[in-house]
Amino acid sequence: MDLDRYFARVGMENRPEATPEGLAVLQAAHRQAIGFENLDIPLGRGIRIDGVSVFDKLVAKERGGYCFEQNRLYADALTALGIANRPLLARVRLGNPMGITPPRTHVLLLVELDGRQWIADAGFGGSFVPPLSLEDGAEATTADGAGHRLRKTGIAGSLVGEWLLERAGPASATDGRSAPHGDWQPQYTFDLGEVAPDDLEQGNHWTSTRPDTRFTTLRVASIALPEGFAALTDRQMTVYSGGTSETRTIADAADYARTLREVFRIALAEEDAARLGLFD
Repeated sequence: MDLDRYFARVGMENRPEATPEGLAVLQAAHRQAIGFENLDIPLGRGIRIDGVSVFDKLVAKERGGYCFEQNRLYADALTALGIANRPLLARVRLGNPMGITPPRTHVLLLVELDGRQWIADAGFGGSFVPPLSLEDGAEATTADGAGHRLRKTGIAGSLVGEWLLERAGPASATDGRSAPHGDWQPQYTFDLGEVAPDDLEQGNHWTSTRPDTRFTTLRVASIALPEGFAALTDRQMTVYSGGTSETRTIADAADYARTLREVFRIALAEEDAARLGLFD
């Protein structure tokens, strides 16, 4: 982990303090600078989640990535800063009907700070998630106008999950899977069980190869904005900022590559954009 290059990528001149406030600043900077995306999957490239590969892709090559990549980079940065953390696996409930038990295909981090535990997540593509204290009923509000809440809803190891992350806020400040109302809506569930490196490899492999899933059928990108969120699904882009939402259709490969660079902070060659199968 080259912290200087990482901080240059996320646009921070000074290293944050190892405090809850410093964690919140770093997480916002990371999510506003490194876009979430799955584009290597339709391009036929494998998704590697070791630290060297993730740093090369997300920092050196200025690409984005999904949760297994984003939170590996974030975890390495926190470790280099002396902030203890470990991965947790979650079941994404956003966009899934009641009664469905999705697999554990989302990774987040459990962080130790000031004698307390926090969840930290720089890799959730559905919306921006701030750090939250691991306490039943812990809440936080973000600049996009959304509220975020943790609830202890089950027992460790249960299919319903020990902990539930919820969001209430404008649907336009999400990737489109949020229901169009402001009630509390489930995002994902998790427990605190230890996660082995091969558990992460297994979840990453399923996510990047399982047929007929969101990540193997769609081309997606998202990024947090200072007061909103931008999301791109195939050729449809929505930008929500300051309470206003705009939607447009991407015209061609050149427009796609330019939009990725200017809005999502993702460097993808126009030739690769043309190979995504969106403009045949």
